[in-house]
Amino acid sequence: MQPRRRLGKTNIEITPVAMGCWPVTGITSVDVTRERSEATIRAAFDAGINFFDTAYMYGYDGESEKMIGDVLGNVRDKIVIATKCGLHWKNNISVSDACPERIVVECDESLRRLGTDRVELYYLHAPDPQVPIAESAGAIQDLIQAGKVLSAGLSNASVAELTEFNAVCPLSAYQPHYNMLQREIEGSQLPWCIENSVSTMVYWPLMKGLLAGKLPRDHQFAPKDGRQKYPMFQGEEWNKNHDFIDRLREIADGIGHSIPELVVNWTIQQPGITAALCGAKRPEQIAETASALTWQLSQDAVSAIDQAIADRGPTVSRGAV
Repeated sequence: MQPRRRLGKTNIEITPVAMGCWPVTGITSVDVTRERSEATIRAAFDAGINFFDTAYMYGYDGESEKMIGDVLGNVRDKIVIATKCGLHWKNNISVSDACPERIVVECDESLRRLGTDRVELYYLHAPDPQVPIAESAGAIQDLIQAGKVLSAGLSNASVAELTEFNAVCPLSAYQPHYNMLQREIEGSQLPWCIENSVSTMVYWPLMKGLLAGKLPRDHQFAPKDGRQKYPMFQGEEWNKNHDFIDRLREIADGIGHSIPELVVNWTIQQPGITAALCGAKRPEQIAETASALTWQLSQDAVSAIDQAIADRGPTVSRGAV
């Protein structure tokens, strides 16, 4: 069995590599098909991953949750599902609504899509500026008391928001972006989570595929590809990142692993990081990142990576858009 880590203060155990189930919807990715997406979810389970991260708004009609339910329904008691509330689509535009009534509606719909009577982890996807976060937290606490949700999480939030939410509904998990080139949480949210025994589940460990090392310098993004909105994929930042990836390739080749394996392994070894959410749209992608569960970087390799990160210098970082 693959190694497991504890979810917050609960007795729920998760693999430190999780499958992030946004890419399988194809909303911001190209070359996505339902058949291949379902095969990717199954490949994650077959590779030893037990932790699947989705959301109410992953897919214009909840396709991500539906696929998890369809593919993994027969192994429901062997997996841990995290989903999220507070964001939904209206005319294909993302809308924030984290009022208590909406949260209850979204939870019930998520359970229906997933074909289950509970989810192990339920996040507020992002604080709603129009709704006091204490009210959103109270709604999730009510869902815990009703048995529909086993633990609470908060994503894309500040320390102040984490603190306020936690005072109403004790948190088990926090979900921010984090990777070798985007480490802002190390000076703020991450220490808070460690102090409060809150698990940190990070998305973008491969920075939307950049740190997989498979995009050539002259790559041309398709019009639908959402990555070109981010500074990491533009101009001088793009060139600097490719120089950095060349360094990673040397280290990976020296230890007999691929760049994605090296990057994910480094991520889950960082202090306070409980799990890395690895997105994938093809079975071979998730199989490769799942292999990070089976080995551990040496201290020499970690030192070489840390030096490469230092030499890369400050980055122009941007959160999810």
